[in-house]
Amino acid sequence: MTTRSAPAEDVAPRASTGRTGGGLRGIPQWRKRFGSLGWAIAGLGVAAIVWSLVVAGGEFPRELFPSVPEILAAARTLWTDGLLAADIAASLRRACAGFVLGAAAGIAAAVLTATTAVGRNLLQPVLRLLSPIPTIGLVPLAILWFGLGESSKTLVIALGVFVPVWINSHAGLASTPVDYLRAARCLGAGRGQILTRIVLPEAAPDITSGLRVGAAMAFVLIVVAEMTGTTEGIGYRIYQAQLFSQADRLIACLIVLGIIGALCDLAIAAVTAPVTRWAAEEH
Repeated sequence: MTTRSAPAEDVAPRASTGRTGGGLRGIPQWRKRFGSLGWAIAGLGVAAIVWSLVVAGGEFPRELFPSVPEILAAARTLWTDGLLAADIAASLRRACAGFVLGAAAGIAAAVLTATTAVGRNLLQPVLRLLSPIPTIGLVPLAILWFGLGESSKTLVIALGVFVPVWINSHAGLASTPVDYLRAARCLGAGRGQILTRIVLPEAAPDITSGLRVGAAMAFVLIVVAEMTGTTEGIGYRIYQAQLFSQADRLIACLIVLGIIGALCDLAIAAVTAPVTRWAAEEH
């Protein structure tokens, strides 16, 4: 008596054909092919559609709630007139100067408050008291001290960047596992070696988070800093558009500012990726 063997397809599961229809297994692969850029474009498209629907509803005055084509036309006019390129260059110059100064000071202060007794007992309480003060509230003081020139703008941006960079960096540096420190000391590592080879690499993800938040804060404060004592910059252009009720130009400048900020955030993430890759791999 002979018995029939079951078909191979009844014994082993069928190999995946790579099609997305019929289950959830194909979704991650489809997302990977689509890419983050595709998602960003899709999100902007949805936002433009929603905006257009609100404009078409007629609930808001057209001069205060321009359509997408009108906003794009305003941006094109600013670019062809040579204003937008000069404004972007001026704002980037000020934002970068304030970011570098504030980030360097924030990381240095975090090293002191997290790794030294003097910094922890003397400097940290002072910074804790100063950090809740809104940076925008310091604009009049910066103008009083440094006038309406570039120094006051750089100082305002640097102070705004300093706070998130210090808070995040301090949290990362202070949370280094004690076992790592003890093991390093047992192996004869000095204070400098422990800082550069254990503490800083371990805190790299938190430092990076602080830098990214600080970069975003720099572009928030650039609008405030450029509203006085200047004749160029995205903030100055936004202020002028508000004075003359040019909503299309104002929104166009805000969009440009958002795009620049997003690109800077991506740049920071790309530059710091080699030192934070271990954290991504753990998760």
